[in-house]
Amino acid sequence: MVTRRQLLATSAGASAGLFAGCGDLTGNGEAGTNGSYTVQMAPVGKVTFESVPKQWIAYDGAFADMAVALGQADGITGIGYKDRYYTYVYEGLDGVSVDEQTLTENNLLDGNSTIPKEALLGLQNDVHLMDPQMLLNWFGWKQEDVEQIENNAGPFFGNLIFRREDEWHDYRYYTLYEAFHKVAKVFKAEDRYRQFETYHDEFITKLQTKMPSADQRPNVLLVYAASDEPTEFSPYRLNDKGTSKKQWHDLGVSDALAGTGITGLSTTNRGKIDYETMLEVDPDVVMVRGHERKSAQEFRNTVLSFMRDHEVASQLTAVQNGRVYRGGFLHQGPIQNFFLTERAAQQLYPDVFGEVTSDRQLFDRSRIASIVTGDA
Repeated sequence: MVTRRQLLATSAGASAGLFAGCGDLTGNGEAGTNGSYTVQMAPVGKVTFESVPKQWIAYDGAFADMAVALGQADGITGIGYKDRYYTYVYEGLDGVSVDEQTLTENNLLDGNSTIPKEALLGLQNDVHLMDPQMLLNWFGWKQEDVEQIENNAGPFFGNLIFRREDEWHDYRYYTLYEAFHKVAKVFKAEDRYRQFETYHDEFITKLQTKMPSADQRPNVLLVYAASDEPTEFSPYRLNDKGTSKKQWHDLGVSDALAGTGITGLSTTNRGKIDYETMLEVDPDVVMVRGHERKSAQEFRNTVLSFMRDHEVASQLTAVQNGRVYRGGFLHQGPIQNFFLTERAAQQLYPDVFGEVTSDRQLFDRSRIASIVTGDA
Protein backbone atom coordinates (compact mmCIF):
# COMPACT_ATOMS: atom_id res chain seq x y z
CA MET A 1 0.00 0.00 0.00
CA VAL A 2 1.06 3.58 -0.46
CA THR A 3 1.83 5.49 2.69
CA ARG A 4 -1.11 7.41 4.08
CA ARG A 5 0.30 10.80 3.08
CA GLN A 6 1.20 9.47 -0.36
CA LEU A 7 -2.31 8.13 -0.73
CA LEU A 8 -3.88 11.50 -0.11
CA ALA A 9 -1.42 13.16 -2.44
CA THR A 10 -1.86 10.68 -5.29
CA SER A 11 -5.63 10.44 -5.03
CA ALA A 12 -6.63 13.99 -4.26
CA GLY A 13 -9.56 13.51 -6.62
CA ALA A 14 -10.87 10.83 -4.33
CA SER A 15 -11.23 13.17 -1.37
CA ALA A 16 -12.88 15.79 -3.53
CA GLY A 17 -15.19 13.21 -5.05
CA LEU A 18 -16.15 11.94 -1.65
CA PHE A 19 -18.25 14.97 -0.98
CA ALA A 20 -19.03 16.13 -4.49
CA GLY A 21 -20.53 12.78 -5.49
CA CYS A 22 -18.00 12.14 -8.23
CA GLY A 23 -18.78 9.61 -10.91
CA ASP A 24 -16.93 6.53 -12.07
CA LEU A 25 -14.79 7.75 -14.92
CA THR A 26 -13.70 4.53 -16.58
CA GLY A 27 -14.39 1.76 -14.10
CA ASN A 28 -11.09 0.03 -14.84
CA GLY A 29 -8.10 -0.70 -12.66
CA GLU A 30 -5.07 1.12 -14.04
CA ALA A 31 -1.41 0.22 -13.88
CA GLY A 32 0.77 2.60 -11.88
CA THR A 33 4.45 2.86 -11.20
CA ASN A 34 6.65 0.46 -9.23
CA GLY A 35 3.92 -2.17 -9.22
CA SER A 36 1.24 0.15 -7.91
CA TYR A 37 -2.28 0.06 -9.33
CA THR A 38 -5.44 2.13 -9.05
CA VAL A 39 -9.07 1.17 -8.77
CA GLN A 40 -11.89 3.68 -8.91
CA MET A 41 -15.42 3.68 -7.67
CA ALA A 42 -17.99 6.33 -6.87
CA PRO A 43 -17.96 8.12 -4.50
CA VAL A 44 -14.30 7.66 -3.54
CA GLY A 45 -12.81 8.18 -7.00
CA LYS A 46 -9.40 6.70 -7.80
CA VAL A 47 -7.65 4.81 -5.01
CA THR A 48 -4.00 3.81 -5.45
CA PHE A 49 -2.51 0.63 -3.99
CA GLU A 50 1.14 -0.42 -3.97
CA SER A 51 0.29 -3.97 -2.92
CA VAL A 52 -2.77 -6.12 -2.41
CA PRO A 53 -4.50 -5.25 0.89
CA LYS A 54 -4.01 -7.87 3.57
CA GLN A 55 -6.15 -6.51 6.39
CA TRP A 56 -9.66 -5.24 5.70
CA ILE A 57 -12.98 -4.45 7.30
CA ALA A 58 -16.46 -3.94 5.89
CA TYR A 59 -19.47 -2.09 7.24
CA ASP A 60 -22.00 -4.64 6.07
CA GLY A 61 -22.32 -8.26 5.06
CA ALA A 62 -22.48 -7.52 1.33
CA PHE A 63 -18.94 -6.21 0.98
CA ALA A 64 -17.64 -8.67 3.57
CA ASP A 65 -19.16 -11.51 1.55
CA MET A 66 -17.51 -10.15 -1.62
CA ALA A 67 -14.09 -10.29 0.02
CA VAL A 68 -14.72 -13.78 1.37
CA ALA A 69 -15.82 -14.92 -2.09
CA LEU A 70 -12.48 -13.68 -3.41
CA GLY A 71 -10.52 -15.85 -0.96
CA GLN A 72 -9.77 -13.03 1.50
CA ALA A 73 -11.50 -14.34 4.63
CA ASP A 74 -8.26 -14.54 6.62
CA GLY A 75 -7.77 -10.78 6.32
CA ILE A 76 -10.95 -9.65 8.03
CA THR A 77 -10.34 -7.66 11.23
CA GLY A 78 -13.94 -6.98 12.20
CA ILE A 79 -17.29 -5.79 10.91
CA GLY A 80 -19.36 -2.65 11.19
CA TYR A 81 -22.67 -4.42 11.81
CA LYS A 82 -22.34 -8.06 12.84
CA ASP A 83 -26.07 -8.68 13.33
CA ARG A 84 -26.61 -8.23 9.59
CA TYR A 85 -23.67 -10.32 8.42
CA TYR A 86 -25.18 -13.78 7.99
CA THR A 87 -22.15 -16.04 7.97
CA TYR A 88 -24.17 -19.22 8.53
CA VAL A 89 -24.41 -19.66 4.76
CA TYR A 90 -20.72 -20.62 4.77
CA GLU A 91 -21.49 -23.71 6.84
CA GLY A 92 -22.72 -25.39 3.65
CA LEU A 93 -19.47 -24.68 1.78
CA ASP A 94 -16.49 -26.93 2.44
CA GLY A 95 -13.40 -24.93 3.38
CA VAL A 96 -15.18 -21.57 3.58
CA SER A 97 -15.44 -19.74 6.92
CA VAL A 98 -14.66 -16.54 8.77
CA ASP A 99 -13.31 -16.07 12.28
CA GLU A 100 -16.44 -15.50 14.35
CA GLN A 101 -14.38 -14.51 17.40
CA THR A 102 -12.79 -11.67 15.43
CA LEU A 103 -16.21 -10.49 14.30
CA THR A 104 -17.53 -10.58 17.87
CA GLU A 105 -14.52 -8.78 19.34
CA ASN A 106 -14.56 -6.08 16.68
CA ASN A 107 -18.27 -5.59 16.08
CA LEU A 108 -18.06 -1.81 15.80
CA LEU A 109 -21.76 -1.06 16.33
CA ASP A 110 -22.08 -3.39 19.32
CA GLY A 111 -23.30 -1.04 22.05
CA ASN A 112 -22.46 2.04 19.99
CA SER A 113 -24.72 4.50 18.20
CA THR A 114 -22.02 5.26 15.66
CA ILE A 115 -18.96 3.66 14.11
CA PRO A 116 -16.27 4.68 16.63
CA LYS A 117 -13.41 6.37 14.79
CA GLU A 118 -10.81 5.40 17.39
CA ALA A 119 -11.69 1.71 17.22
CA LEU A 120 -11.60 1.75 13.44
CA LEU A 121 -8.25 3.54 13.46
CA GLY A 122 -6.83 1.06 15.97
CA LEU A 123 -7.46 -1.89 13.64
CA GLN A 124 -5.03 -0.43 11.05
CA ASN A 125 -6.78 -1.86 8.03
CA ASP A 126 -5.24 -1.63 4.59
CA VAL A 127 -8.67 -0.91 3.13
CA HIS A 128 -12.11 -0.08 4.56
CA LEU A 129 -14.86 -1.62 2.42
CA MET A 130 -17.51 0.93 3.22
CA ASP A 131 -19.03 4.05 1.71
CA PRO A 132 -17.68 7.12 3.52
CA GLN A 133 -20.78 9.08 2.55
CA MET A 134 -22.76 6.63 4.70
CA LEU A 135 -20.57 7.52 7.67
CA LEU A 136 -21.30 11.21 7.12
CA ASN A 137 -25.04 10.83 6.55
CA TRP A 138 -25.92 8.04 8.97
CA PHE A 139 -23.41 8.35 11.78
CA GLY A 140 -22.52 12.02 11.97
CA TRP A 141 -18.91 11.72 10.86
CA LYS A 142 -17.14 14.78 9.48
CA GLN A 143 -14.88 15.03 6.47
CA GLU A 144 -11.82 15.37 8.68
CA ASP A 145 -12.71 12.09 10.41
CA VAL A 146 -12.69 10.27 7.08
CA GLU A 147 -9.39 11.90 6.12
CA GLN A 148 -7.83 10.97 9.46
CA ILE A 149 -8.59 7.30 8.91
CA GLU A 150 -7.29 7.45 5.34
CA ASN A 151 -4.15 9.31 6.36
CA ASN A 152 -3.29 7.07 9.31
CA ALA A 153 -4.66 3.67 8.33
CA GLY A 154 -6.05 2.93 4.86
CA PRO A 155 -8.48 4.20 2.23
CA PHE A 156 -12.22 3.78 2.04
CA PHE A 157 -13.61 1.81 -0.88
CA GLY A 158 -17.32 1.16 -1.13
CA ASN A 159 -20.72 2.35 -2.22
CA LEU A 160 -24.01 1.92 -0.35
CA ILE A 161 -25.87 -0.15 -2.93
CA PHE A 162 -28.47 -2.18 -1.04
CA ARG A 163 -31.19 0.41 -1.74
CA ARG A 164 -31.60 3.44 -4.00
CA GLU A 165 -34.03 5.58 -2.05
CA ASP A 166 -31.76 7.91 -0.05
CA GLU A 167 -31.68 11.50 -1.26
CA TRP A 168 -28.09 12.02 -0.07
CA HIS A 169 -26.85 9.24 -2.38
CA ASP A 170 -26.62 11.46 -5.46
CA TYR A 171 -23.77 9.59 -7.15
CA ARG A 172 -23.60 6.43 -9.23
CA TYR A 173 -25.03 3.17 -7.95
CA TYR A 174 -23.71 -0.26 -8.89
CA THR A 175 -25.32 -3.64 -9.36
CA LEU A 176 -24.11 -6.42 -7.08
CA TYR A 177 -21.74 -7.81 -9.69
CA GLU A 178 -20.46 -4.38 -10.75
CA ALA A 179 -19.49 -3.67 -7.13
CA PHE A 180 -18.10 -7.20 -6.75
CA HIS A 181 -15.88 -6.63 -9.80
CA LYS A 182 -14.52 -3.43 -8.24
CA VAL A 183 -13.61 -5.28 -5.04
CA ALA A 184 -12.02 -8.05 -7.12
CA LYS A 185 -9.75 -5.44 -8.69
CA VAL A 186 -8.74 -4.18 -5.25
CA PHE A 187 -7.71 -7.70 -4.21
CA LYS A 188 -6.26 -8.62 -7.63
CA ALA A 189 -8.67 -11.54 -7.74
CA GLU A 190 -10.43 -11.01 -11.05
CA ASP A 191 -10.13 -14.68 -12.02
CA ARG A 192 -12.28 -15.70 -9.04
CA TYR A 193 -14.71 -12.92 -9.93
CA ARG A 194 -15.06 -14.21 -13.49
CA GLN A 195 -15.73 -17.73 -12.23
CA PHE A 196 -18.46 -16.41 -9.95
CA GLU A 197 -19.94 -14.32 -12.74
CA THR A 198 -20.01 -17.30 -15.10
CA TYR A 199 -21.72 -19.60 -12.62
CA HIS A 200 -24.11 -16.86 -11.49
CA ASP A 201 -25.24 -16.28 -15.07
CA GLU A 202 -25.68 -20.02 -15.63
CA PHE A 203 -27.70 -20.35 -12.42
CA ILE A 204 -30.03 -17.42 -13.11
CA THR A 205 -30.59 -18.53 -16.71
CA LYS A 206 -31.44 -22.05 -15.56
CA LEU A 207 -34.03 -20.72 -13.10
CA GLN A 208 -35.53 -18.25 -15.56
CA THR A 209 -36.05 -20.89 -18.25
CA LYS A 210 -38.19 -22.88 -15.80
CA MET A 211 -40.23 -20.00 -14.37
CA PRO A 212 -43.94 -19.61 -15.15
CA SER A 213 -44.98 -17.02 -17.73
CA ALA A 214 -45.23 -13.42 -16.53
CA ASP A 215 -49.01 -13.53 -16.14
CA GLN A 216 -48.69 -16.54 -13.83
CA ARG A 217 -46.19 -14.98 -11.41
CA PRO A 218 -47.27 -13.60 -8.02
CA ASN A 219 -47.01 -10.01 -6.90
CA VAL A 220 -44.98 -9.47 -3.75
CA LEU A 221 -45.20 -7.16 -0.76
CA LEU A 222 -41.78 -6.77 0.87
CA VAL A 223 -41.76 -5.35 4.41
CA TYR A 224 -39.67 -5.23 7.56
CA ALA A 225 -40.84 -6.17 11.06
CA ALA A 226 -38.53 -7.99 13.45
CA SER A 227 -41.22 -8.94 15.97
CA ASP A 228 -42.64 -12.46 16.12
CA GLU A 229 -46.05 -10.79 16.55
CA PRO A 230 -45.87 -7.88 14.10
CA THR A 231 -48.70 -5.37 13.71
CA GLU A 232 -46.83 -2.59 11.86
CA PHE A 233 -44.38 -2.87 8.99
CA SER A 234 -41.80 -0.73 7.22
CA PRO A 235 -42.50 -1.05 3.48
CA TYR A 236 -39.94 -1.65 0.76
CA ARG A 237 -40.49 -0.99 -2.92
CA LEU A 238 -39.46 -3.68 -5.37
CA ASN A 239 -39.16 -1.06 -8.12
CA ASP A 240 -36.08 0.13 -6.24
CA LYS A 241 -33.08 -1.49 -7.94
CA GLY A 242 -30.99 -1.86 -4.80
CA THR A 243 -29.01 -5.06 -4.44
CA SER A 244 -31.10 -6.26 -1.49
CA LYS A 245 -33.92 -6.90 -3.98
CA LYS A 246 -31.79 -8.66 -6.59
CA GLN A 247 -33.45 -12.08 -6.26
CA TRP A 248 -36.92 -10.62 -6.74
CA HIS A 249 -35.85 -8.84 -9.92
CA ASP A 250 -34.13 -11.95 -11.29
CA LEU A 251 -37.23 -14.03 -10.54
CA GLY A 252 -39.58 -11.66 -12.33
CA VAL A 253 -42.13 -10.74 -9.68
CA SER A 254 -44.11 -7.50 -9.56
CA ASP A 255 -44.37 -4.99 -6.72
CA ALA A 256 -47.67 -5.22 -4.83
CA LEU A 257 -47.31 -1.54 -3.85
CA ALA A 258 -47.19 -0.32 -7.46
CA GLY A 259 -49.58 2.58 -7.95
CA THR A 260 -50.33 3.03 -4.25
CA GLY A 261 -48.15 6.08 -3.65
CA ILE A 262 -46.53 4.34 -0.68
CA THR A 263 -42.77 5.01 -0.67
CA GLY A 264 -40.07 2.69 0.53
CA LEU A 265 -38.00 2.84 3.70
CA SER A 266 -35.11 5.31 3.51
CA THR A 267 -33.08 7.65 5.71
CA THR A 268 -35.89 10.23 5.60
CA ASN A 269 -38.95 8.00 5.20
CA ARG A 270 -39.66 5.94 8.31
CA GLY A 271 -43.38 5.46 7.67
CA LYS A 272 -45.20 2.26 8.62
CA ILE A 273 -48.16 0.35 7.23
CA ASP A 274 -50.61 -1.85 9.13
CA TYR A 275 -52.78 -4.83 8.26
CA GLU A 276 -55.65 -2.62 7.12
CA THR A 277 -53.37 -1.01 4.51
CA MET A 278 -52.00 -4.41 3.51
CA LEU A 279 -55.55 -5.72 3.08
CA GLU A 280 -56.31 -2.92 0.62
CA VAL A 281 -53.43 -4.21 -1.51
CA ASP A 282 -53.99 -7.90 -0.65
CA PRO A 283 -50.73 -9.19 -2.14
CA ASP A 284 -50.24 -12.73 -3.41
CA VAL A 285 -47.06 -13.13 -1.34
CA VAL A 286 -45.75 -11.27 1.72
CA MET A 287 -42.01 -11.26 2.44
CA VAL A 288 -41.06 -10.14 5.96
CA ARG A 289 -37.52 -9.06 6.72
CA GLY A 290 -35.97 -9.17 10.18
CA HIS A 291 -36.11 -12.96 10.75
CA GLU A 292 -32.95 -14.24 9.11
CA ARG A 293 -31.81 -16.23 12.16
CA LYS A 294 -34.92 -18.40 11.88
CA SER A 295 -35.38 -21.45 9.71
CA ALA A 296 -38.28 -21.53 7.27
CA GLN A 297 -40.26 -23.71 9.68
CA GLU A 298 -39.46 -21.54 12.71
CA PHE A 299 -40.75 -18.52 10.82
CA ARG A 300 -43.99 -20.31 10.00
CA ASN A 301 -44.41 -21.38 13.63
CA THR A 302 -44.06 -17.81 14.91
CA VAL A 303 -44.82 -14.96 12.49
CA LEU A 304 -47.18 -16.79 10.15
CA SER A 305 -48.93 -18.48 13.07
CA PHE A 306 -49.54 -15.09 14.70
CA MET A 307 -50.95 -13.68 11.46
CA ARG A 308 -53.33 -16.61 11.08
CA ASP A 309 -54.76 -15.85 14.53
CA HIS A 310 -54.94 -12.07 13.98
CA GLU A 311 -58.41 -10.68 13.22
CA VAL A 312 -57.31 -8.56 10.24
CA ALA A 313 -54.15 -10.31 9.10
CA SER A 314 -56.03 -13.58 8.78
CA GLN A 315 -58.10 -12.00 5.99
CA LEU A 316 -55.05 -11.55 3.77
CA THR A 317 -54.93 -13.93 0.83
CA ALA A 318 -51.22 -14.57 1.41
CA VAL A 319 -51.87 -15.55 5.03
CA GLN A 320 -54.78 -17.82 4.12
CA ASN A 321 -52.61 -19.54 1.49
CA GLY A 322 -49.57 -19.79 3.78
CA ARG A 323 -47.54 -17.56 1.46
CA VAL A 324 -45.80 -15.40 4.06
CA TYR A 325 -42.04 -15.91 4.13
CA ARG A 326 -38.71 -14.57 5.37
CA GLY A 327 -37.74 -11.59 3.22
CA GLY A 328 -33.99 -12.04 2.79
CA PHE A 329 -30.95 -10.07 3.89
CA LEU A 330 -30.66 -6.30 3.64
CA HIS A 331 -27.02 -6.71 2.65
CA GLN A 332 -26.16 -9.64 0.38
CA GLY A 333 -22.92 -10.47 -1.36
CA PRO A 334 -22.34 -12.95 -4.20
CA ILE A 335 -22.17 -16.10 -2.06
CA GLN A 336 -25.21 -15.15 -0.03
CA ASN A 337 -27.10 -14.25 -3.21
CA PHE A 338 -26.92 -17.86 -4.44
CA PHE A 339 -28.59 -19.05 -1.25
CA LEU A 340 -31.17 -16.25 -1.20
CA THR A 341 -32.07 -16.74 -4.87
CA GLU A 342 -32.53 -20.47 -4.29
CA ARG A 343 -34.76 -19.73 -1.33
CA ALA A 344 -36.77 -17.11 -3.22
CA ALA A 345 -37.33 -19.44 -6.17
CA GLN A 346 -38.82 -22.01 -3.82
CA GLN A 347 -40.92 -19.41 -2.00
CA LEU A 348 -42.33 -18.03 -5.25
CA TYR A 349 -42.59 -21.13 -7.42
CA PRO A 350 -42.79 -24.20 -5.15
CA ASP A 351 -44.49 -26.27 -7.85
CA VAL A 352 -41.39 -25.83 -10.03
CA PHE A 353 -38.48 -25.66 -7.57
CA GLY A 354 -39.77 -27.45 -4.47
CA GLU A 355 -41.02 -26.16 -1.13
CA VAL A 356 -38.79 -23.78 0.80
CA THR A 357 -39.02 -26.10 3.81
CA SER A 358 -37.55 -28.98 1.78
CA ASP A 359 -33.90 -29.98 1.45
CA ARG A 360 -33.87 -29.58 -2.33
CA GLN A 361 -30.80 -27.73 -3.64
CA LEU A 362 -30.86 -25.67 -6.83
CA PHE A 363 -27.15 -24.85 -7.13
CA ASP A 364 -23.87 -26.71 -6.67
CA ARG A 365 -22.36 -25.92 -3.26
CA SER A 366 -19.10 -27.64 -4.14
CA ARG A 367 -18.62 -25.45 -7.19
CA ILE A 368 -19.00 -22.27 -5.09
CA ALA A 369 -16.63 -23.63 -2.45
CA SER A 370 -13.99 -24.55 -5.00
CA ILE A 371 -14.05 -21.04 -6.47
CA VAL A 372 -13.65 -19.44 -3.05
CA THR A 373 -10.82 -21.75 -1.99
CA GLY A 374 -9.02 -21.45 -5.33
CA ASP A 375 -9.51 -25.10 -6.28
CA ALA A 376 -11.81 -24.49 -9.25
